[in-house]
Amino acid sequence: MGLTIGVDIGGTKIAAGVVDEEGTILETYKVPTPPTADGVTEAICLAVSEVSSNHTIEAVGIGAAGYVDDKRATVLFAPNINWRHEPLKDKVEQRIGLPVVVENDANCAAWGEYRFGAGQGHEDVICITLGTGLGGGIIMGNKLRRGRFGVAAEFGHIRVVPDGLLCGCGSQGCWEQYASGRALVRYAKQRANATPENATVLLGLGDGTPDGIEGKHISEAARQGDPVAVDSFRELARWAGAGLADLASLFDPSAFIVGGGVSDEGDLVLDPIRKSFKRWLIGGAWRPHAQVLAAQLGGKAGLVGAADLARQG
Repeated sequence: MGLTIGVDIGGTKIAAGVVDEEGTILETYKVPTPPTADGVTEAICLAVSEVSSNHTIEAVGIGAAGYVDDKRATVLFAPNINWRHEPLKDKVEQRIGLPVVVENDANCAAWGEYRFGAGQGHEDVICITLGTGLGGGIIMGNKLRRGRFGVAAEFGHIRVVPDGLLCGCGSQGCWEQYASGRALVRYAKQRANATPENATVLLGLGDGTPDGIEGKHISEAARQGDPVAVDSFRELARWAGAGLADLASLFDPSAFIVGGGVSDEGDLVLDPIRKSFKRWLIGGAWRPHAQVLAAQLGGKAGLVGAADLARQG
């Protein structure tokens, strides 16, 4: 199969890109993400139509944040869009006249990294995305594993603290409440409030108050050695690495790939994640250790992965 299109549905924009068999993006088109479910479908069709005008396209892959059924056709539930059993594949196919594959966005990113990024050369890979929340994907035996009903790898909602912090999913103590961009900001605000004298750089990058701290401030302050910012990254890494150790007990992959916005900080966060993983890995002194790798494709992973999954059919 030749060229396909990948669609990445973000909170503020929808991006469509023409992708070749080598994972190279040839052209992109972006539109703002509308506030309504029907508007999102219209925007997807518009973006696909615009980006395909100069190319012969074989199929379209759509990455959606939510639960996608086992037929890769229906969005069973999307937390940020009012999609409940939404027949997205059929609606888009009717409009654009091309075969469509719908997949969870974290699965798309995992597949993109496996095929064209940090996962190349590995048959068994677990991917996690540390963004606002925590997502994931499972590739075992060179295949994307989705589970019987299509909704596997929702790692962010594994409960790691009984009766812990309330999660947006309605449960308590979910992993993403302790290892995510949102968690990082909470750690920094708490520490800056308790010991402002250790957060002078961090507070100076915002409005001077703990409430004004944002993720970008924590990253910059940590690079400058601000104690509170550095300690906040370490706390996030402690939870992330411990979670990877649990996943190693379940899946025994050869590599973990860590992506998402938090991972953009490189070794600032990855080195302590590796140390925590080693610390909590059961039988770690006597067993092989999976590699903990940084994602390579950045924000392109989901789009490229969706396009390649459409190519796979």
